[in-house]
Amino acid sequence: MHITNKTNNSQKNRLIIVSNRLPIVLSKDNKGRWQAEQGSGGLITALAPVLKNRGGLWIGWPGTSRAHDKKALESVFTRAAGDFGYTFEPVFLPESLVNAYYFGFSNQVLWPLFHDLQTRCDFSPDYWNAYQKVNEIFARTIAQNIKSQDDHIWVHDYHLMGVGQALRKLHATAKIGYFLHIPFPPLDIFLKLPWRFQILESLLCYDMIGFQTQRDRRNFVQCVHAMLNHIRIKGRGQVLSTQVNGRMVRVGNFPISIDYNEFAKKAGTRAVEKRVDEIRAVFPSDHLILGVDRLDYSKGIPERLLAFRNALQRYPELEKKISMVQIVVPSRQRIPEYENLKHEIEQLISEINGTFTRPGWVPIHYLYQGVDRTELTALYRAADIALVTPLKDGMNLVAKEYCASNIHLDGVLILSEFAGASSQLYKHALLVNPHDIEGIADAINQACHMGLDERKKRMRALRKIVKKTDIYWWVDTFLKAVFSHDLDTLGPLEDYIPSQEISNRKNREAP
Repeated sequence: MHITNKTNNSQKNRLIIVSNRLPIVLSKDNKGRWQAEQGSGGLITALAPVLKNRGGLWIGWPGTSRAHDKKALESVFTRAAGDFGYTFEPVFLPESLVNAYYFGFSNQVLWPLFHDLQTRCDFSPDYWNAYQKVNEIFARTIAQNIKSQDDHIWVHDYHLMGVGQALRKLHATAKIGYFLHIPFPPLDIFLKLPWRFQILESLLCYDMIGFQTQRDRRNFVQCVHAMLNHIRIKGRGQVLSTQVNGRMVRVGNFPISIDYNEFAKKAGTRAVEKRVDEIRAVFPSDHLILGVDRLDYSKGIPERLLAFRNALQRYPELEKKISMVQIVVPSRQRIPEYENLKHEIEQLISEINGTFTRPGWVPIHYLYQGVDRTELTALYRAADIALVTPLKDGMNLVAKEYCASNIHLDGVLILSEFAGASSQLYKHALLVNPHDIEGIADAINQACHMGLDERKKRMRALRKIVKKTDIYWWVDTFLKAVFSHDLDTLGPLEDYIPSQEISNRKNREAP
């Protein structure tokens, strides 16, 4: 099924985005009819205008595998193409493949392994076989939608590492870029993967392989040099290169970011200001600490809670002066380990509150739910301290969202040194080892006693970094790196990045 937006159908040099899921949220109204809304998130925010300006296409799984939904959804995607200004190509997958490919290989092999948690892996051969089949299905869908060799394909994340190789087998000659949103593991961890050679060879079929940080790029290069000794990746700077079967393959690091302006402006709205006052009235403590995480064992939530308890034990003067709000967004509830993690978090919170609660003061307030943008921004504004302490993360955009929302410059960011964001924010955040319970507790105490001048100095510098390297900068940098040698055929940069973003790149209007 090919859903076309006729107004842009004649344009050349289209950008084709490929991800596990389409950038729209499907739901049914009270009459059982499908409807679509554009999804949220920085990636969609940044790429939507790029696709619209280039007559682009987004390919992905729509979130349903039932055969009878295909026909019903055709008109939904047609309407969505007209509303959003770019086209969609849904990839329908058999339910059996979805389970083994997504819940299996993607999230019980690649996800834990690439986060250095190999003991949580289930190396089932059935998972690998399903992963290969799904990547081949995606590749066939892409190949059917390539209009010319001037089309440019950008594949996203760990679910689709094999798409490039599958496309090469279909004799696709278009440029193919790939970006890994999660970390890439070091050699000794990557060697645990039974299909390590196949994964490396698949990745080297792309024209550009993008990683979040220099650390991730270095890990990949070391794995290639150790395991494929006939390939040497060379160069200096942000982008390295090598020759693979007569093709040039580039390898770079491109730290993803957020729409700084959107968060900064939202933080100053009347609705957010009102909600900040309400939150502050509920939490009269001197210092409000905030944690915001998707439910996942890589986020270090139990370790963070233990550190908060340690701070209360070792710094008794903090009693009644600090309160913590921990938001956990439900995720992957069909995987038993995630349900077990939820129970562990809730038990810890219950124990800490049971031990330290005093009349008029409950140390930890826990929300197991998603929150809307207004509520989240208000919490960012209200929080004196953000605890962002993943065991390992590709980037962690919560850290950047907190900084962008901190328009009064009075917040303190406590950040894990193993978050990708630390590569950019390390000088001005309080860096911690997420496994060091006492170290995090010490950082909490330090943040509580930090003077206003130092807080403002640190936060001003953090916001400057996030503002300069926002999501539009990320898209711009990656596209130019992939297609730098044929920028003339791509047209002016304004075709890729919204003109107002280019003109405001150096001088944002937001504070």
